[in-house]
Amino acid sequence: MTKIKWVVDATHSAIDFSVKHMMVSKVKGAFHNFNAAIAADPADLTTASIDFTVDVASIDTRNADRDGHLKSADFFDVENFPTMTFKATSITKKDDDEYTVTGDMNIHGVTRPETFTVTFEGVAKDPMSGAEKIGFSVEGKVKRSDYGLTWNAALETGGVLVGDDIKINIEIEAAKEA
Repeated sequence: MTKIKWVVDATHSAIDFSVKHMMVSKVKGAFHNFNAAIAADPADLTTASIDFTVDVASIDTRNADRDGHLKSADFFDVENFPTMTFKATSITKKDDDEYTVTGDMNIHGVTRPETFTVTFEGVAKDPMSGAEKIGFSVEGKVKRSDYGLTWNAALETGGVLVGDDIKINIEIEAAKEA
């Protein structure tokens, strides 16, 4: 079978993240505006091409002041680096529905290889639109310091205000391009 182009259904997809705060809890957030160019044969996902683009200004941590700080030059500097991207370079099958996807991640003008675990959730026909849809769940972790995102504050009790590891969870539903 040949590769099929799939269009992300933004209303049924999400990019969420979490980061340690004050060494004792986690702050969660999301990026609401993103797009992906996906070409894949559901029978052999190892041949897929995947290109993600995220609008960094769409960050939402449910706190306007924190979101403003994250958009500033202290963190993402959205004025100079408005998007982050990921382009898959290698996809290997781990078991029936789980894959390891490695690719080039660009955040804050820095490009590095990153690896994510992707679970293929399946193929189904949408009863509302009649469109064929596929789903994926993605998990991974990146170090913000690897991308020059190093702003922090020391805590009186030891440790730092913001953790370095960012856990990423992505849910994607995409429709077969008409």
